[in-house]
Amino acid sequence: MNKIIYLDAAASALKPDSVINAEADFLYNSYANSGRGVCARATAVDDMISHVRDKVAEFINAKSNQIVFTSGATDGLNRIVNILLSQPWYSSSSVVTVSDLDHHSARLPWEAALHNGKVHKMLRCELDENMDIKIDAIPKTDFLIITAMSNVLGRAQDVQKIIASARAKNPDVITIVDASQYVVHHKIDVKKWDCDFLVFSGHKIGSDTGVGVLYIRDSEKYFPDKFGGGMVSSVGNINIASKAEHGAWIYENEKDSCWVTESAPTKWEAGTLPLTQIVGLGVAIDELNKKRPDLDLIKYAYDELAKMEKIKVITSRDAAILTFVVPDMHPLDIGALMGAKNICVRVGNMCASWIHKYLGVTGSVRISVGPWNTMDEIKQTVDVIKQIVK
Repeated sequence: MNKIIYLDAAASALKPDSVINAEADFLYNSYANSGRGVCARATAVDDMISHVRDKVAEFINAKSNQIVFTSGATDGLNRIVNILLSQPWYSSSSVVTVSDLDHHSARLPWEAALHNGKVHKMLRCELDENMDIKIDAIPKTDFLIITAMSNVLGRAQDVQKIIASARAKNPDVITIVDASQYVVHHKIDVKKWDCDFLVFSGHKIGSDTGVGVLYIRDSEKYFPDKFGGGMVSSVGNINIASKAEHGAWIYENEKDSCWVTESAPTKWEAGTLPLTQIVGLGVAIDELNKKRPDLDLIKYAYDELAKMEKIKVITSRDAAILTFVVPDMHPLDIGALMGAKNICVRVGNMCASWIHKYLGVTGSVRISVGPWNTMDEIKQTVDVIKQIVK
């Protein structure tokens, strides 16, 4: 079998040997459930979770109690909406602002809230001539969704300036950052950005599927959105007021009967965590800190494909990915022909319908690289594309 050239890192990264080995070792030699035992293994698993949580916090310049493990960015983005809409202070007269850069998972939960009458109005950020968010045109809003890097355009947005602009118009605006693509290529500093929520998926950076990160700046402030084992401190006849110490919440369901949540981050993690995937996430962060994708490969592909009249390259030369269309060919046909040559790329709307509508196309072909890709692979890929569209 010929060697596969995998150029679909933006969809999901291949897993380094170190991640695979760490997960296998955990399953073979160290597995136990967390938070439920006093044996050496269970304690070691608790320590592992704490260690990886600290590592994630350092990775994005946060505090450990602001880091919540989820099943992925989609889970995190949906949870944010559920968290905010369930708060006692939330008003259905709220205004939400999105952009055409958004992934479906960043915007559709808010579209659903709008449809169900839980949001008053949805606004859109304007894009400038480079299809970046127009910073000086951000409207006054209660909630702002920011895609830090589009998975179609691959351009890093200036999140710090976008948030500063939004706060200048409404100091109480709640900002939500989808960093799923950005995290692969750039350092994140949530303190510098001044964001309220942020998400990314582990599988984009080389860990396993089934684990993601949700950053909540005011992690003690909000009432939880999921309930179950581990996040409850006590249940019974506890006649206490509306809030416990350290930000834990009390829920009164009858007179003198209530339950008390743990403090953050435990109150956000009901049930059993994806333990094996968390092991891999910590190792993947170490690997990413050592080596990020070589974007000179993308620049080479851009320089070669941009010369061809039959190809319309959508992305800029300095983008983290390369997206293109061939006006007289369907993206699925191009992807299938490339797949027949053992080259894996992504085709379609990339779960980002709005930017494709903005561009006036139904779908596109995307090339994205990981640390494993070589210049020779990119040259082979360019040659195959030239043969296909010739």
